Amino acid sequence: MYVPSRITVPAELAGFHDTFDGEVGRAWVAALPDLAADFLGRWELRLDGPASHGMVALVLPVRRADGTPAALKLQPVTDESVDEPAALRAWGGDGAVALLDHDAESGTMLLERLDAGRSLLSVPDAEDAVRTLSELLARLVKTPPPAGLRTLTDIAGAMLAEVPAALPSLPDAADRRMLADCAGAVRDVAAEPGEGRLLHWDLHYANVLAPLPGSGREPWLAIDPKPLVGDPGFELLPALHDRWDDLTATGDVERAILRRFDLMTEVLGLDRRRAARWTLGRVLQNALWDIEDAEDGEVIALSPVQWEIARALLDARV
Repeated sequence: MYVPSRITVPAELAGFHDTFDGEVGRAWVAALPDLAADFLGRWELRLDGPASHGMVALVLPVRRADGTPAALKLQPVTDESVDEPAALRAWGGDGAVALLDHDAESGTMLLERLDAGRSLLSVPDAEDAVRTLSELLARLVKTPPPAGLRTLTDIAGAMLAEVPAALPSLPDAADRRMLADCAGAVRDVAAEPGEGRLLHWDLHYANVLAPLPGSGREPWLAIDPKPLVGDPGFELLPALHDRWDDLTATGDVERAILRRFDLMTEVLGLDRRRAARWTLGRVLQNALWDIEDAEDGEVIALSPVQWEIARALLDARV
């Protein structure tokens, strides 16, 4: 009888769960070796290399009983992760990693294995990377969303409700004005949230991986969605601020931001005005998260990078 190997939880991953989830996170980490052993046995998998992880999930390279390479993804069930399998099923491997199996109770997924060492971050030309990501996103948002996903309508309403209490948390007057401007931009489009489009909600360059050599799959596939239903303009910010050094190297950051923004909206066929306002909505969302997560007594300021993106869009009167 096959006895699954015991895994060791990476210290960095355990630290993330300790910091952000406290007792609940420590309990999940403590149970993780048994959880992994359970699914290695249940799905007849064998470990096939070193584990990788982000801030939440542990990913184990495995081989199935027939020798096929796969990846076992273990993560707690949260508001962000609960709908990931539904989105992956909807995409059906078209532009995204294929879902091979799933356990709803634990959130565990068996996924097609991709090349974790080759993402769009490895593409030397930043503009080629932006275009590739935009073309992939244009395909993903055409898929009809499954029922029951969170909606941008609800997200936008919740953000706007938080703004009055959040503004006094920012000691800098310019930051308060920027937050208010971002909130105003969301109000302009909140009544038209673009329902009916399946969003990835976290499509940056590290979340687009190459397939394994010889797999016959398309060149690039999206991973780690945080599914949402709404306007694709809400998807642009991660690709605008990722690979930031490529923008600053141009010497004219504002122009480079707008060039990247224009490329994305052109490929996706988006109205620039609406896309700019929903991008400002992402800046607002991230700022509200930073305020919520701040420790007592911590001086809170808006992200300088996202501040520059917001200012470029506002100055250009998009």
